[in-house]
Amino acid sequence: MKHLLASAALGALLLAPASVTMAETPDDQLVVGFNMNNVLTLDPAAITGADAVQILNNVYDTIVRLDPQTRELIPSVAESWEISEDNRSITFHIDPDATFASGNPVTAEDVAYSLRRPIQLNLAQSTWLVSRGYTADNIEEMTEVVDNKTLRLHLPQPDDPRLVMMTLTINGPGSILDKTLVEEHAEDDMGTAWLTNNSAGSGAFTLNQWRANEFVILTRNEDYWGDAPEMARVLMRHLPESQSQRLALEQGDLDIGYSLAAADLRALEENEDIIVETVPSAGFYYLAVSMKNEILADKKVREALRYLIDYDGINDAIMPYFGTKRQVPINSYAFAAAEDPGYELDVERAKELLAEAGYPDGFDTTLRVISTQQFIDSATAIQATLKQAGINAEIITGDGGQIYGAMRSREFDLLVGRGGGGVSPHPDSNLRAVVYNPDNSDDAGLTNYQGWRTSFYDEELNGMIEDALVEGDVETQRQMYSDIQNYMQDAVISIQPFSERVVTAAFQSDVDGVIVDVWSSRFEDVTKDR
Repeated sequence: MKHLLASAALGALLLAPASVTMAETPDDQLVVGFNMNNVLTLDPAAITGADAVQILNNVYDTIVRLDPQTRELIPSVAESWEISEDNRSITFHIDPDATFASGNPVTAEDVAYSLRRPIQLNLAQSTWLVSRGYTADNIEEMTEVVDNKTLRLHLPQPDDPRLVMMTLTINGPGSILDKTLVEEHAEDDMGTAWLTNNSAGSGAFTLNQWRANEFVILTRNEDYWGDAPEMARVLMRHLPESQSQRLALEQGDLDIGYSLAAADLRALEENEDIIVETVPSAGFYYLAVSMKNEILADKKVREALRYLIDYDGINDAIMPYFGTKRQVPINSYAFAAAEDPGYELDVERAKELLAEAGYPDGFDTTLRVISTQQFIDSATAIQATLKQAGINAEIITGDGGQIYGAMRSREFDLLVGRGGGGVSPHPDSNLRAVVYNPDNSDDAGLTNYQGWRTSFYDEELNGMIEDALVEGDVETQRQMYSDIQNYMQDAVISIQPFSERVVTAAFQSDVDGVIVDVWSSRFEDVTKDR
């Protein structure tokens, strides 16, 4: 009867509109609001975007994890590991207690199968491993099954093994699948069709049901090999409208809201029964310049632009819940991240630099920005401070495809955007995205590199980034990354961050153990103090 009542309560929560008043959610069931527009499949190899990762974090274990507070590598399916002296292989020892929800033990063969599958199927999540040198031709050789509980992962190219391990903490490329169960449901697709709507993981929850753009129901894995979660079920509701999430939180229909707008978050902060928490996330908001524009290619002009951004004003007035001040293109939580250099709005200094460059009266240009509020407001603020130094920037708006499309085709002058890597807490994750550019020719088409998009090319900086990645001594590597950050400031690179991206969630004050960052969000440690 208890289980029947719990199921009935869950059904009521599922069907009730946000405007219906309810006392509170059930004690052993977690109700979460988020936007699942980009959740098209729950096959770990085929997902796209962080929203699907947030679901899979609860269903699939990875071989190692990142501690959500310290960002350090910690055990998961692998209870321990060793890195070879030459930094070209990692030997993982599988926890002998690790089991899948099916009851099958987690083996080294399961891990090897899971790492091979995205590449062999050429699905979306293969790009993470391909970027580390793995291919359909070498992946089987690189994933060596030493014995039933030991996997040796070879690195196909000089690399930092820690960065490879950080990549494997991400659900998608790093999700560990139950090979036996998947193959029972596979045809010629390695289980792709079946995994769209079913799960084969070892996580704290199993996938009970999902309906695209409606809901996901997760059920407690009663035989979970780790500490059993307190929540018997998790209902993740598709609530794309921020106001719907806010009303549901205020009425007690929702335990956690993950995609709320600034106005609703400000209102919820006034509610003593709601906690609003903000944490750093991957990437930056930035001002980008095109080095194809001969005016902007002048180092003194780019330096002047540094002093024509009102960093404090933008972050205080526009970026709460979206970003926090950051001026270095390496996320603040990354290994060896430097402190901000302390740039401030200084119109007179900017005018001096423009005069030295031969533009004492400024110049005319364009400033592209996507039509989303925090981007538009930031671009408008930058337009105003550019004007103070005589730079007349015409704002051109559009959707992401139009604005970033112009950047990818290298046909822009100035652009306010967001990006810059950083999903892995390693400087290389940011540096490859922001400044690394191995081939500056138009024909290269390296659109994943913002260095290429902005036509910024520095051969010495490329070499410094390559050398730092493969340095085996941690303290030497730390110094190398410090030198790189100093070099970038002197070189005046083409991307000037003004805010580090943050993510914000709101949740009931009696709900504990919430992890806000969706890349590492898990519900296994969530409790309710009622």
